[in-house]
Amino acid sequence: MKSPICDQLGIEFPLVAFTHCRDVVCEVSKAGGMGVLGAAGYSPEQLEIELKWIDEHIDGMPYGVDLIVPTSMANKDESASAEEIEDLVPDEHKQFASSILARHQIDTGDLYQEHRSTVGRGFLGETGAASILDVAFAHPIKLIANALGVPPRYMLELGKQHNVPVAALVGAKSHAVKQAEAGVDILVVAGTEAGGHCGEVSTMVLVPEVCDAVKHIEGVSVLAAGGIVTGRQMAASMAMGAHGVWTGSVWLTTKEAETSPVIIDKLLSASSNQTVRSKSRTGKYSRQIRSPWTDAWESGEAPEPLPMPLQSQISEPALGKVTKLAEGGHAGAKQLATFWVGQGVGLMNQSLSSKQVVYDFMEDFLAANERLKGFVDE
Repeated sequence: MKSPICDQLGIEFPLVAFTHCRDVVCEVSKAGGMGVLGAAGYSPEQLEIELKWIDEHIDGMPYGVDLIVPTSMANKDESASAEEIEDLVPDEHKQFASSILARHQIDTGDLYQEHRSTVGRGFLGETGAASILDVAFAHPIKLIANALGVPPRYMLELGKQHNVPVAALVGAKSHAVKQAEAGVDILVVAGTEAGGHCGEVSTMVLVPEVCDAVKHIEGVSVLAAGGIVTGRQMAASMAMGAHGVWTGSVWLTTKEAETSPVIIDKLLSASSNQTVRSKSRTGKYSRQIRSPWTDAWESGEAPEPLPMPLQSQISEPALGKVTKLAEGGHAGAKQLATFWVGQGVGLMNQSLSSKQVVYDFMEDFLAANERLKGFVDE
């Protein structure tokens, strides 16, 4: 295709796939799009293993890496021990989370004593991010992305040094302008329909708003995101000014995905109105599949969610146990199970290979293009 993003990333089709599964990364890239590995939670050693595997299986096709380096966090002291950080977490929050599990016949026991290592996992401070970036840039990546806030200066400088475009996710026009002026090459413009962290403005409104706001800034590309799971939505996004799309949710139910089978079943049967945008998982607003767990945190009985990354110390141990028990057939855990997903989940009705999803995007995009041509007089 003729989109600038294809030339910028060295891909055939302007479809970018964010995923935590290395197999999906490879299959999407080999099918003509670009796979981007979500590296949140990886140590430098783990990331080295993952990227080496990708290098060996991706047949030389381009791929990227996505990190979470937030500009504001409750704890920035990377030298603090798990015990010291845990002292910042009120017992009220632990007790509330435990009570949700108990109402569904789940024994919490020493849940939060057993999972101290989850504190802050995935949210990198300056030193941790630098180590991860060193690993990433030691491999032939073609894109580096930051999921929260303006990328740190050293990330932007490494991108320029290695000729690797730097991307950043934005959920508001003001954020987009700030990112572009800071030197970001690719804006991932995510509407509120998106799974995971998202803002309040819909994709249909946000994409043209941002495209207009940054059109005077040379060299900035725009990828639309938020609820996009079909080629016709991709065509609509590009008609509004985007150069391509960034997708995440649609890959959760693919054959190669490492998503829990319990979660896959929930996603495939969910409708588009069965997601909720809440701070209860990470401390920042993120969209996830609705369940009794999310309902409880939205009730008047719930304490106010803690700032990032402390809220994750409450949610991740509990939900990790919920998912494990659900996979073992525990009825209460199956009800509670939840995961990040966008409103496009209502269009995700069957599990396909990642390659087939790419091909379906292509076919649907072309069909949408032909429909648009039909509205124009010859």
